[in-house]
Amino acid sequence: MPQVETRTHVVFLQHPRERRVAIGTARMAHLSLPNSELHVGLDFSDHPRLQELAAHPERVAVLFPGEESIPLEVARQSPPEILIVVDGTWPLARKLVKTNPLLAGFPRIGFVPRRPGNYRIRSEPAEHCVSTIEAVVEVLGALEGDQPRLDSLLRPFDFMVDTQIERQSTHTGPPRRRLHRSPWQPPQELRSISQDFERLVLFYAEANAHPLEAGIPSELVHMVALRPSTGERFESVIRPRQPLARSTPLHVEIPTEVLLSGEPLDSALSRFRAFLRPDDKLAVWTMFALELLAGDGFPISEPINVRLACARALTRKAGGVEQGAALLGAEPPAPWAQGRAGRRIVALEAVVRALDSRGRATQPPERQRLAS
Repeated sequence: MPQVETRTHVVFLQHPRERRVAIGTARMAHLSLPNSELHVGLDFSDHPRLQELAAHPERVAVLFPGEESIPLEVARQSPPEILIVVDGTWPLARKLVKTNPLLAGFPRIGFVPRRPGNYRIRSEPAEHCVSTIEAVVEVLGALEGDQPRLDSLLRPFDFMVDTQIERQSTHTGPPRRRLHRSPWQPPQELRSISQDFERLVLFYAEANAHPLEAGIPSELVHMVALRPSTGERFESVIRPRQPLARSTPLHVEIPTEVLLSGEPLDSALSRFRAFLRPDDKLAVWTMFALELLAGDGFPISEPINVRLACARALTRKAGGVEQGAALLGAEPPAPWAQGRAGRRIVALEAVVRALDSRGRATQPPERQRLAS
């Protein structure tokens, strides 16, 4: 087990049922984080440690999703000293949070993972759901700005998952218990795209990005959006507020003079607000586009991460959005917007339409039927 020191002190609150699960990951994370503690129980109302934390709520945050949770990029600006992590299956974790109103006094942190979870030996209910150790690694890496060091915690987890799958594939005896097979349905990530298709808005953005050593933050200079259910389109080239990086015109594939003559940021954001409907859900390939929006004060609700859904459909990493479309066999339409964003928004549309079709399927793909 690797040992990783962190500035953030982690407090695990584990549901009693989860303690009996041999393939649970909270204990694994606790053993790898010297600056952590693990408490098992359901009602922590009178627990002295939680009472102690409640006395200084400004130092504490709870890792748990929800409409009231703050995005990870916002939490990174003022990171908590102590992170409470609720551990259990999603129904058990929700019950634990509901049973302990004391947790409502702390801010919550939510996030969309960088990649699909690797917890292939337990089912997750949605695309943003990952194991406890994966969630802790993702959040601590972002809060402390050292993701590769935190990623080393996942080596034992990946080994456990791979070993379990290997043993299952070579097991010849009877199953340990009778398994109930429910009717087949597409993965949750694909069903969610189909269920939300009418209110999806696909979004892609480009930045004026300077080298890290310049100390100049990235800023939004080009954004495109598409409502696939109606074909409505949005595009804005935004005039840079900072010096234009030398590589920006090359990367975004828009001439310098076009960028410098773009519309003001306030005008672009105002038009985009008018384009959106109250119940729209933004769908993106990576969170970078939304981080650019959020950096300019644009409110972001919980998005749909299309790359995660694509990876679930492919059962492998999808790469870039154009590669994802190719792997799905989806042919993008002709670009209608300029620059690299023009190519990528139509590739994103092709991916979403292919995933929507798979999300509505009533039978598994042919290769899965043959394998079974």
